[in-house]
Amino acid sequence: MPRSKALKPASPSPDSISKDIADVFPTPSLNDQHIRMSYEIARGEQGVLTFEPYKSILLPHWRFRTVPIAEESSKTLKGAFDHYVGKGDFVGSDMARKFIQMGMTRAKRYANHAGGKKYAQSSLELEREHAARTGSTSITNPNHSKLKRTELPKSTGHAGQEEKLAASEIFKVLWRQCTSDAGYLKLKEEWQKEKKAWLKAGGKVSKEDGIWKGYELDGGKKRETRKGKGKGGVKQEDEDEEDGDEGGVEVKKEADTGARIKKESGDEEEE
Repeated sequence: MPRSKALKPASPSPDSISKDIADVFPTPSLNDQHIRMSYEIARGEQGVLTFEPYKSILLPHWRFRTVPIAEESSKTLKGAFDHYVGKGDFVGSDMARKFIQMGMTRAKRYANHAGGKKYAQSSLELEREHAARTGSTSITNPNHSKLKRTELPKSTGHAGQEEKLAASEIFKVLWRQCTSDAGYLKLKEEWQKEKKAWLKAGGKVSKEDGIWKGYELDGGKKRETRKGKGKGGVKQEDEDEEDGDEGGVEVKKEADTGARIKKESGDEEEE
């Protein structure tokens, strides 16, 4: 008897694919003015690891340890970006852009500095030392710090350097696509006009909201956020210019989430 051919699984319909993306990447800012107006574009990647709920939506998809991992991660995040642009969600699209940009700059940092540590001290550490010396009871937001950090010498020939350079380039290609996307730029302009009108009408963003949430509270220590036992938040120490590109981000490890970032980078702890 002739051998029967195995049936190929049916390809998912466009509607089901769209539904899956919508489930993975929701658009909360479209129905919540508070989320939409508390957001800031800022510089580079600022706010990428503090602005909720988009940080928690996108962070699980951000990885760059190897070239294949970077390819998969960047493709997923670009899919999120395209989804948000299509839905008219500027906040979501800009946060996806920031994660793609952070993949580029973070991988580049690990390529240029063994272990990924670029500065001898972070801006937050310098601000804490300055506050201790002057007797100040508050610490300046490290993203607004005017204290100069000492950059460590770049290293060459360290393990993983070429892999991280390649990973950085993968993200860079998609980052450029994001920043020149016509739909994204249109949403950006519309959002800026909306926020300008909102601020003019008396709208305000408190320290408890927005991308700087927690920095100027608790003596300058970023509050830990938890979503159940054993899960920690990510502390963003500061942000900086990264080797000729846009802003980079230094991330302190906290509990499981921070440990995952260390594992994905494939290098040692920053501090």
